Amino acid sequence: MELCPSVKNVLLLDSEGNRIAAKYYCDDWPTNSTKEAFEKAVFTKTQKTNARTEAEIAMIENNVVVYKFVQNLHFFVTGGEDENELILATVVQGFSDAVGILLSTCSRGQVDKREALENLDLILMCLDEIVDGGIILETDPNVIAGKIASQSLDAGGPLSEQTISQALATAREHLTRSLLK
Repeated sequence: MELCPSVKNVLLLDSEGNRIAAKYYCDDWPTNSTKEAFEKAVFTKTQKTNARTEAEIAMIENNVVVYKFVQNLHFFVTGGEDENELILATVVQGFSDAVGILLSTCSRGQVDKREALENLDLILMCLDEIVDGGIILETDPNVIAGKIASQSLDAGGPLSEQTISQALATAREHLTRSLLK
């Protein structure tokens, strides 16, 4: 029986190996100290590589880890040793690109640790849109960022601060809701 692809964890670390955001979807690391030890091992093994142009792959503790670096942010997606690396690479690329889209629309327009920490809620929402319980839901960064932007706008963003496409998406959602009532 063929199983669907799954993710064990998604990590976002800074350039010193400190956790910015992390979601674990399995019990391989039951305590916070084992999670921190795994994050340290992942960072130590990958820090000297140049994963800035495209995702790289490593085997760490019998897990496939696919990673990519953007500025001072390090994105990691972990799967089982038999997991398809291309699928995990698509997840890490979608995550890093969606975060890039979301953070570049913020005040300074930069994708870095400071913006990530200031907009941690968007990053956590991004993780929730990509993976749920280890099952991959979405990898298209534009779709992910669009869903998060519409959720943020529904939470009270003024219509005057929306782009045309966001305003049309909001109008379409409101029309759909009113028709379904």
